[in-house]
Amino acid sequence: MNTLALVFTLAVAVSSVFLVAARRRAALLDGGDAQVHDLFEEAFLKGGPARAVDTALTRMYMDGRLAIGGPGVVAVRRDEARDAVERAVLQELATAPSGALHTLRENVMRHPAVQEIGDGLAARGLLVAPDESRSRRTWGLVLGIGCIVGFPVSIALTITQYALHDGYSDIPFPFFLKVLPALVAGAVVGLVTASAAKSRLTVAGRWAADGFQEANAHVTDPAHLVATRGLGALPDPELQGQLTAAARQRSSMHPSSSSSASSASAATFVPVMWCAGVGPGGGGCGGSTGGGGDSGTGSSCSSGSSCGSSGSSCGGGSSSSCGSSCGSSCGSSS
Repeated sequence: MNTLALVFTLAVAVSSVFLVAARRRAALLDGGDAQVHDLFEEAFLKGGPARAVDTALTRMYMDGRLAIGGPGVVAVRRDEARDAVERAVLQELATAPSGALHTLRENVMRHPAVQEIGDGLAARGLLVAPDESRSRRTWGLVLGIGCIVGFPVSIALTITQYALHDGYSDIPFPFFLKVLPALVAGAVVGLVTASAAKSRLTVAGRWAADGFQEANAHVTDPAHLVATRGLGALPDPELQGQLTAAARQRSSMHPSSSSSASSASAATFVPVMWCAGVGPGGGGCGGSTGGGGDSGTGSSCSSGSSCGSSGSSCGGGSSSSCGSSCGSSCGSSS
């Protein structure tokens, strides 16, 4: 029993040290360019792919290039795009037979033009890539749940230890008490680090996002407000209602990944997808018609739980870095 207790304690100690070190490396990751270059990067840091798409839709609607009417139908008024994300919007809208806002919104999220924003931020150390956070989360859950299961197992072994002991002399120290410190420490470290892995934002990413917002606090443009503060800050009630309804409709399609759909502010935290490594011509994340790829299972990404959340977010964030594909989350919050 002494040997078993020692081996178990050492295994938990080594796993805990590596988990904490991996979490620290991810949080302090800094590629050297800790600045937000444009509004879409700010939106991605604050709310993942969905926030970036909402920013583009807001800008195109407010300057009259798009019309959004009930019930959630999008039409082009002027076929003009000023950047890659807006071109993705027009491209996906051209292939959408119904022009449904919630479908357009999801397809653009999966488009390489949006996915590459996250890849660039990760390359500069502002976000943690999905694969890295997924492995830390899995490792943390295995350690935490394993230690929790270890409580009844160690009690059973302690009972067996005393049942097999003869006489009342030289009573052995209870096995449960020998491994109790390791069980408690392993459960805490494992579950805490697994929970922390939901957040994709690094320290540098959080500073960059907050710095951009503070430096542009005087800007009242609706697209800027959506990028920095979410749909709840959108001053146009009609557009806010349409985008919020689209976010909720996506939430109802994937109920397991929805955190809340009771208000405009809650809709901004619906998990979204980010799959690192999308290159030009390499396909999007999921079944986007613009980016190609699969239809949302296996190696593709559909709605999921944590990924850079505004938490997301995906990054900042909202959970799980996402979902029902890619094995985990691909971003977070809208």
